[in-house]
Amino acid sequence: MGQSFQFQYRQKLFQLSVTDDGALELYLQGCLRKRRERGSKEPQYVWTNVELEWEEHHYVEARYWASSGEVSVTVNGNVLLTQVLASAVIGS
Repeated sequence: MGQSFQFQYRQKLFQLSVTDDGALELYLQGCLRKRRERGSKEPQYVWTNVELEWEEHHYVEARYWASSGEVSVTVNGNVLLTQVLASAVIGS
């Protein structure tokens, strides 16, 4: 069973999902911005560039290690959040 969670950054709503087939997806305001299929290398990562203010660009990146369930989200290289997903998601 897949798992997802939402987070906010500067009044924008993001969602990060690990699908039933192990793909990693990043949504912004309900719109799929990037999808990465599960592969043999870790971490999987997805990213998007967002213009939040007048010409103020932010690079939002999420990394997922399926073997441990760890997720890390950064903005412009600075850690926004880290967490471990439920073990039901990290099966091989």
